[in-house]
Amino acid sequence: MPEPAKKAASAFIKKPKALEVSVGSAAEYVAETGKADAKVKWQRDGKDIQASDKYVIKSEGVQHTLIVNNVVKEDEVVYAVISGTSKVKFELKVKQEEGKETTGNPAEPAKPAEPAKPAEPAKPAEPAKPAEQKEDGSANSAVWSCGEAATEELAKLDDSNRSTLFVEKPQSGTVTVGEDITFVAKIEAKDLLRKPNAKWFKGKWLDLASKAGKHLQLKESFDRITRIHTFEMQIIKAKENYAGNYRCEVTWKDKFDSCIFDLEVIEAPEVQQIDIRAAFKRSGGEGQDDAGELDFSGLLKRRAMKEESTEPEIDVWELLKNAQPNEYEKIAFEYGITDLRGLLKRLKRIKREEKKSAAFAKILEPGYQVEKGEKIKFVVDLADPTVELKWYRNGQEIRPSPKYIFEHKGTLRMLTIKNCTMADDAAYQVKAGDEKCTTELFVKEPPILITRQLEDRNELVGERVELECEVSEDDAQVKWYKNGIELGASPKHRFRTEGKKHWLIIPEASKADSGTYSVKTTGGQSTAVMKVDMKPLKITQDLTDQVVRAGQQAVLECELSEASVGGKWYKNGQLIYPGEHVKITHRKNVHKLVVEKMTLEDDGDYTFIPDGYSMQLGAKLRMIDAPKIHLDHLAKTPEIVVVAGNKLRLDVPITGEPMPRIVWMKGEKAIMDTGGRVRAESFPDHTSLVIETAEKDDSGQYKIVVQNEAGEDSAQLKIKVVDIPDAPAPPIVTEVGGDWCSMTWNPPNYDGSSPILGYVIERKKKQSSRWMRLNFDLCKEMTFEPKNMIEGIPYEVRVFAVNAIGMSKPSEPSKAFVPLAPTSEPTLLACDGVTDTSVSLKWRPPERIGAAGLDGYRIEYCLEGTNEWIQSNTELTDKTKYTINGLPTGEKIYVRVKAVNVAGESAPICMTTAILIKEVVVPPKIRLPRQLKQTYIRKVGESLNLMIPFQGKPRPKVIWTKDGEPLDSNTVNIRNTDTDTVLFIRKTERKHSGNYELTVQVDKIQDKATIVIQIVEKPGPPMVVKIVEVWDTNVALEWSLPKDNGNAAITGYTIQKADKKTMDWFTVIEHYHRTNCVISDLIIGNEYYFRVYSENMCGLSDDGTVTKNSALIQKEGLALKPPKYNDFDFQEVPKFTHPLINTVAVAGYNATLNCSVRGNPKPTICWMKNRMIIDKDPRYRMFSNQGVCTLEIRKPSPYDGGLYSCKAVNALGEDEVECKMEVKVAQ
Repeated sequence: MPEPAKKAASAFIKKPKALEVSVGSAAEYVAETGKADAKVKWQRDGKDIQASDKYVIKSEGVQHTLIVNNVVKEDEVVYAVISGTSKVKFELKVKQEEGKETTGNPAEPAKPAEPAKPAEPAKPAEPAKPAEQKEDGSANSAVWSCGEAATEELAKLDDSNRSTLFVEKPQSGTVTVGEDITFVAKIEAKDLLRKPNAKWFKGKWLDLASKAGKHLQLKESFDRITRIHTFEMQIIKAKENYAGNYRCEVTWKDKFDSCIFDLEVIEAPEVQQIDIRAAFKRSGGEGQDDAGELDFSGLLKRRAMKEESTEPEIDVWELLKNAQPNEYEKIAFEYGITDLRGLLKRLKRIKREEKKSAAFAKILEPGYQVEKGEKIKFVVDLADPTVELKWYRNGQEIRPSPKYIFEHKGTLRMLTIKNCTMADDAAYQVKAGDEKCTTELFVKEPPILITRQLEDRNELVGERVELECEVSEDDAQVKWYKNGIELGASPKHRFRTEGKKHWLIIPEASKADSGTYSVKTTGGQSTAVMKVDMKPLKITQDLTDQVVRAGQQAVLECELSEASVGGKWYKNGQLIYPGEHVKITHRKNVHKLVVEKMTLEDDGDYTFIPDGYSMQLGAKLRMIDAPKIHLDHLAKTPEIVVVAGNKLRLDVPITGEPMPRIVWMKGEKAIMDTGGRVRAESFPDHTSLVIETAEKDDSGQYKIVVQNEAGEDSAQLKIKVVDIPDAPAPPIVTEVGGDWCSMTWNPPNYDGSSPILGYVIERKKKQSSRWMRLNFDLCKEMTFEPKNMIEGIPYEVRVFAVNAIGMSKPSEPSKAFVPLAPTSEPTLLACDGVTDTSVSLKWRPPERIGAAGLDGYRIEYCLEGTNEWIQSNTELTDKTKYTINGLPTGEKIYVRVKAVNVAGESAPICMTTAILIKEVVVPPKIRLPRQLKQTYIRKVGESLNLMIPFQGKPRPKVIWTKDGEPLDSNTVNIRNTDTDTVLFIRKTERKHSGNYELTVQVDKIQDKATIVIQIVEKPGPPMVVKIVEVWDTNVALEWSLPKDNGNAAITGYTIQKADKKTMDWFTVIEHYHRTNCVISDLIIGNEYYFRVYSENMCGLSDDGTVTKNSALIQKEGLALKPPKYNDFDFQEVPKFTHPLINTVAVAGYNATLNCSVRGNPKPTICWMKNRMIIDKDPRYRMFSNQGVCTLEIRKPSPYDGGLYSCKAVNALGEDEVECKMEVKVAQ
């Protein structure tokens, strides 16, 4: 629990106290404030009190008084006084006036004796004594950091009308600083299916569950018998600022209950200081300091005087009337009733309802009670004092005597019985004329006291024991108890009474009779401890240790001094039961145990314990047997086979008692048990030979020898170690293809003493470390052909040998090899040109080159009519075109091309037809690009690069001119090839504009093309801008064309305006095509300047031309004529724009239905279920916001399913939508 904040200052220095007054009297409350001018108001049950005859309110300085006159029972409520933010609550208790005291001592109303309450660890919260009340609101101390609320707000939370769940509410309480207090709330769970939820708050909202810890504990419990939940809040070591208002809230589903209670923390009383001088007193006279003897009692520790019990005496008469029949005897013994039977008979005769009497104004009480030896007075009040009155006892008239005294006082008639005895315990009757009334007198005997206490006793088994006590009365009834359990008459116990003496007699004591014995009377009890011991026992013959061979008889025998004393035999602490194998006998003083045929299971420590004595006799019984080695489980196996590297553990059963000495040997060498790789281990029932990691050298003959004091045995075993074969030799790759190879290998040198079953082959890439298995079935032969390898990647292969034991280590990898293949043939072989002595060829690379790459091409040709292919290039060419020179003119040849790599030559590609060695003339032709067939426009400063292809053979001659003149080589660059020409200008200028002519010529044949180039830039501003006319808010402008159009047509103008005051320019019109315009909607009273920009395809001019004069917009002669608008009718009939949708909800989870409606005036929304209007049902919440209507159903059940509808109504009409909702229970 965090440290509480400091307590807020209170406006009151003196607070009103709770009062208890009688009906009809006045109650006065006084409060004092810290300030004289403080405003104070009084409240009754949260409502302000106005001054009246009933309530008198006074204020004098800092003192404020409230007087409640003529108090009645209805005034018993909670009052409060408020000053500023401080509020103090207090109570008014109203008690009824007590009637006149009766002379007699009538029996009290039935009040059964309350049992003593068990001590509790923390006191439960006592109801607020009506004590000093505490302040609410901010004036109260903020417990657990913050969150105190005003009492009015807390009172609103205490809504007991919602649902009553509390069986017992927590009550206000008072606690001293440093002490503990507990508040308890109880809730009955008879109608609740699950546990309710309880929360504890301080103030309005501070949840104390998060503050539980050192100073605050929250507990809960459930009584399954009464079905009541108990919730407790315990405050430990309370502090002053823990005081304030608290609240307990209980919720269960839709039920809710809360209770407000207060906690007042008072300061601990100060410890008074002792004046040591004043503590010394003398027993002499008052005026003499030195007189008398010294009295040191003042220095003794002061003790609180024990207050006399103020509890009312228990009325046995009423106690019997309200008790169950099975409790009568217990009540009679406890309260000293001797004639219980007569008392019960009189109890039946009592009338439950008394009829009104005409003779008696007041009749006798139903019963009276008096102590033995005391006196009792019966009083009746007569309606007519002249009526003759007679008293009767058990039907016999009572005459005046010293014991019975009759008195008359007005209409009262009294009978006094002195020195009551048990004979006066009877039914009494008074008769007035023909009427009579009856009562019962119960005489209560004084408690029976024990005058002589029980004494502790030490007895021996078998002796007679008498426990004696003496009481204060003769023949009194007493009860005997042993260890708190009441004793009744039985053969083991007898009771005897002589006058005041009482005995408990045990004829023959036993060990079981030891214990605590008590005797109880109505006035006390006495307790004594009796201890019963055994008689001394001597051992005349003790048990002796025995060693017996297996199968022979074993006898254990002892002798005691007492023949009547029995005993029990134990083996290793376990009780032995006699049977065919073990026999137990007891003859006179001799006790004997006989084991017929000794086995190993009979070996152990035997003990004999005499009955009733703490002594014991013990001996050891041990069996011996010759050792034997059991190899039956190995008879069918001539030898033991173990795989090399595995662990061998050979267990051999051994019998023999005591445990024999075991020796393992291989040849002449003994195997030690020192923990080496090969070792022997010995156990009680077997021996083991352990070989941790078997090796080839472990094979051979082994011998085992066992020996003990009863004999010797030996046996031989043969062990064979098998292993995997050695690794084969490295494989050899004999042939390589594009994605395959062929390999072979030799068998391993050592087969592991097991035939080779086959081989496993693996391969991997040389640069990788991951091997891949190639065969899943063992390869029986020593050759293999791996496939599906990647061409051009280096590979390695290895081999494993396999026998019945397993797989060998891998062989060393083979030498690396690379699967390679030639490329495919070249493609698209064509003749690119022919001269009188040469042929030009071109082709495309092969479609598949492969991992071996492409080293080059080999070109061959063959003259028509021959079969000899002549290699044209002595060295490979890596280009895809080639010219064969030195050919005879007029001949025809065939040509072919091969691709070559490290794997060899590819298949050739050949020309299908022969080529004639003779040059062909191709006329020139210019292929002008499409964008150059119209004017080609570039901006000043950009580069110009034109490539124009052409054709013609032999190589054409190219000529460029501009406007009929040769080009300037300083500013224009020309580059020509066999098939195209390039015109390049690095930075264009306006002078580069013009008509360029290209001429391509072969011999006397030529072709021409003209290219128009235009170099453009931004235009200049307009020449002059004038203000032609100004009227109203309009200005007419006019301007002339710009002097420089930038070598491009003017596409428009941009007009801007500027206020003369700010000279900030704003664009008014863009892309305007004319040279005059009207500027409208200018501001009256402002003076404007205007400027105009020219625009062509390159953009706006850099500068604009400004008007020399300004235009002033005059203010006179203006009249605003607002336009007329017709009113629009917004009224609309309700219409749902979004309908309800069928819904499936889950039981226990909130569900919502939504729709939207439109209408004017705003429609009224009505929700219905099964055509019944939903109104003021707490399970439903309805919302409407901006036309969206929502119905929320809180935690629906299957009964909430049905047809839901929503209706919207206004003055123009109505509309309705509906849907179905089904509620399913979650599985």
